[in-house]
Amino acid sequence: MNIELSGSIIKQVEEIIQKAIEFGVSDIHIEPFEKTYRLRYRLDGVLQEIAKLPISQKDALVSRIKILANLDIAEKRRPQDGRIKTKSKKGNDIDLRVSTLPTHYGEKVVMRILDKSHLSLNLENLGFEGEILSQFRKGIHNPYGMILVTGPTGSGKTTSLYAALNELNTDEVNITTIEDPIEYNLEGINQTQVHEEIDLTFANVLRSILRQDPNIIMVGEIRDKETAEIAIRSALTGHLVFSTLHTNDAASAVSRLTDMGVESFLVASSVRLVMAQRLVRKICTDCKESYSPDPIILKDLGMDNQAEEFQRGRGCDTCNQTGYKGRTALIEILVVNDEMASLISDNANTGQIRELAKKQGMTTLRDTGIQKIKAGLTTLEEIYRETVL
Repeated sequence: MNIELSGSIIKQVEEIIQKAIEFGVSDIHIEPFEKTYRLRYRLDGVLQEIAKLPISQKDALVSRIKILANLDIAEKRRPQDGRIKTKSKKGNDIDLRVSTLPTHYGEKVVMRILDKSHLSLNLENLGFEGEILSQFRKGIHNPYGMILVTGPTGSGKTTSLYAALNELNTDEVNITTIEDPIEYNLEGINQTQVHEEIDLTFANVLRSILRQDPNIIMVGEIRDKETAEIAIRSALTGHLVFSTLHTNDAASAVSRLTDMGVESFLVASSVRLVMAQRLVRKICTDCKESYSPDPIILKDLGMDNQAEEFQRGRGCDTCNQTGYKGRTALIEILVVNDEMASLISDNANTGQIRELAKKQGMTTLRDTGIQKIKAGLTTLEEIYRETVL
């Protein structure tokens, strides 16, 4: 997946953006080093080097991107954020979220591509299936309470929340979100952008939303005790509240809230469901083949005694020689029933919460991944990389 850049800076920037859209890339990274300027694309969650750019072009390249994003081209000492609106060669509307960051050798630029034509707001298309889909749907149709989605940056948390809100979006309910940033505009949903420089924080916006007669509230991320307490109070007073946390699994979400200073009995009373999520790459169907995986990985995944035929992608033009094309979700769901709520109220640790959830039938992220390996959707290496015991 290499590209040749030539012509004026204007044409080069256009080519960088259009090729990324064409390849289905999620992020563009332009990074300065001592002697070169490196261009990388993030495809299916993994960064790939695309080209080395002459270091002499770095200022002109960054300035062109800043002009498109309405940023200050004279300010090079501070990070800046902006947006670019463009169209793909197929005529689709494309938004690019632009971030600049001063580094030792100059400004680094990252552009997140937001392509509405590729946005799926259907839970089944996102990888929800079977019992997991049933549990999640039951959870989001609660009249009140808190639904939490956890995972690292880039794991698809926001997309899953958008899909849930889209399913609940009718003329009978008032849905309002607080986001930082707003990634996609959703028809019929009131979306508010956080601006901390003018004190428009998650907590302050959430207080105002509660005076707007909401039925459903989405808080983009719970980052501090104040936001957590207001969100939980909202969930306890008749509102359905969605939010995200950065934790490694579903059980850790409880500890994360109590570590912020929220009382455990409030967590137990308000949280209805916690979903942890990861995205793993799917095997390219055009070059799928059988192979013998590393026995150490097999043993660590507990699959060394199983007579399975394992699949991988050999690499072809369709998948840019990576062996992978597209991604699918790994999901685990922790349901807070009466027994779980009692355990949480007793200040149980993460291990105790996880063990009870598994006893009650929770399928872990790793178990979900093993199911997808057996179905020939992904590889052992992907599951080993993205999940922990």
